[in-house]
Amino acid sequence: MNDWPDRRTGDRSEHYGRGSAGPQPEGARAMPHIQRRPAQPRTPQRPQVPPQSQGYDDRYQDGGYGSSPEPGYDSGYNTGQVYGSGSGGSDGRGGGGRRGGGDGGYVQGRPAPDWRRRIKLGALTLVVVVLAVSISTYFWADSKLKREVDLSKVIERPESGEGTNYLIVGSDSREGMSAEEKKRLRTGSAEGKRTDSMMILHDGSNGPTLISLPRDSNVEIPSFKGSESGKMFQGTGRQVKLNAAYAEDGPELLVRTVEFNTGLHIDHYVEIGFGGFAKIVDAIGGVEMDIPKAFKDKKSGADFQAGKQTLNGEQSLAFVRTRYAFAGSDLDRTKNQQKFLAALASQTATPSTILNPFKLYPTMGAGLDTLIVDKDMSLWALGNMFFAMKGVTGGDGTSLNMPISGSVGGNLVWDKAKVKQLVQQLNNDEKVTVKGN
Repeated sequence: MNDWPDRRTGDRSEHYGRGSAGPQPEGARAMPHIQRRPAQPRTPQRPQVPPQSQGYDDRYQDGGYGSSPEPGYDSGYNTGQVYGSGSGGSDGRGGGGRRGGGDGGYVQGRPAPDWRRRIKLGALTLVVVVLAVSISTYFWADSKLKREVDLSKVIERPESGEGTNYLIVGSDSREGMSAEEKKRLRTGSAEGKRTDSMMILHDGSNGPTLISLPRDSNVEIPSFKGSESGKMFQGTGRQVKLNAAYAEDGPELLVRTVEFNTGLHIDHYVEIGFGGFAKIVDAIGGVEMDIPKAFKDKKSGADFQAGKQTLNGEQSLAFVRTRYAFAGSDLDRTKNQQKFLAALASQTATPSTILNPFKLYPTMGAGLDTLIVDKDMSLWALGNMFFAMKGVTGGDGTSLNMPISGSVGGNLVWDKAKVKQLVQQLNNDEKVTVKGN
């Protein structure tokens, strides 16, 4: 059995080493002369290192451990070459590295970038960011809604029909307004609040329908439960102006009165005051209106020329409040209110507002801070109302005043037959064919 580490064969007595059978002691033996082969010039190519086996290198020949390796063989040891010298050639590491030419720095070899993976990671990151912003915006906006109206207190309600009905109320509330703002907006300083405008917005599969309810409409106050006291008040057949119901017991009685006199179920209630209305308009940079005829009104502060013009918050409030400058008084005012609200919604729900956080957040903040809604109102329902309002002026949208048959004591009397037909079409979510005043 060959027990020499380099697998040499032959008589052990012919070689030196421990355990030799030769007659001379170890120290007296001479080392045989070993002639090295001349060194071969190194090539810049990466050496091909063959696989090794059993812990030794097969390329050593019978010359022993002192023999030179085959030409081109790289032992893997540093030959004194300094990395980063700027010269070309192999880096002596047996890997895929290379040395840079200009700066002399060592640069690790890299595989080609995986652009498909990078695009996927970028898209995933974008989705996560959008979701995070959307969720945080939702909770921020939801926290600003004032859910103060409890429609569960409304008694003897009509059955719900198809679609969704919103009662939209503009009040003359001065809450949160400074003395300077009250003077500038010409709102006066009356305590409490009254309804300045009332509309029913129906959102259904046949397009949105916006119906204005004149504040001077002659209606009957039915039996109702006090919103604060919980006490029952029996109806006596009292005939009053519609805005008197709000003044008597707030939003709950107003909803009860509208439902009793129309037979239409109100699903949601939305109210905005003077100050909030003006702030929304200013937040979006004004609303463009085409005014067909010039008019002035000292009480509201209106002073408009005919033609297209952009109204700021102060001018917009004067526009929707003006009534004494028109022959039709409140009926003409409600028509202007419809036009303005549709224009406001149309110009707000645009990519330039929705996709611009510097415009979207001030607009939402100005509007949501001053909105009063019912306890069941969600942001989703509020958004649907907003886009339905925008669609009123579209091809499928309809706007009208409540049909009027005459007046009594200065109050406007509704045409009962037309009102019944209108409510039936709304409940069945049919295309509205009834014409208003």
